[in-house]
Amino acid sequence: MKPFVKLTGIVAALDRENVDTDQIIPAVHLKRIERTGFGQFLFSQPGWRFLPNGQPDPDFELNNPSYKGASILVAGRNFGSGSSREHAPWALLDYGFKVIIASSFADIFHNNCFQNGMLPIVLKDGDVKNLMEKSRSRAEGYELTVDLENCKIYDTQGFDTAFETDPFRRDCLLNGLDDIGLTMQQEEKITVYEKLHSDKSA
Repeated sequence: MKPFVKLTGIVAALDRENVDTDQIIPAVHLKRIERTGFGQFLFSQPGWRFLPNGQPDPDFELNNPSYKGASILVAGRNFGSGSSREHAPWALLDYGFKVIIASSFADIFHNNCFQNGMLPIVLKDGDVKNLMEKSRSRAEGYELTVDLENCKIYDTQGFDTAFETDPFRRDCLLNGLDDIGLTMQQEEKITVYEKLHSDKSA
């Protein structure tokens, strides 16, 4: 997993509450065994990102031309509700999002984001609405900087706020450590234990 320290990127606004994991990545697309390739199916359920003929729906938020290449998603409250499928953060990450900002998240989705190297940030409703308005008002794309090391979010127009995150999760992201990486930090102790266990069994 790549370390996450600081990101400056274009912001996309999805002003919808209670977006669940089936809306993020419909169940019909969960047959892949890889973690990659899910971005093409993000928000692809009928009436969302695509029209019935398969063409992008110009009325869907993320199809806004100014959001092209966005790496930060600002969404409504209770984002990621529903099932525990990890495919939801996989799809968001594969699409290009590395930061999700909302006023609240479903707990399992929130944890799954960290597990997959993506940073979920909880901000006050007012700040979320402010960022959405800024994002929608800029035809050329609105950029925001997320500084995980200092737990700050800011832009060049005066927006500047702090955010809180779990210290352990923050450390894992800063150092690019997933569960496997954390385990490998204990490689020497594991080797000693395995040798001791092997000697006792001999």
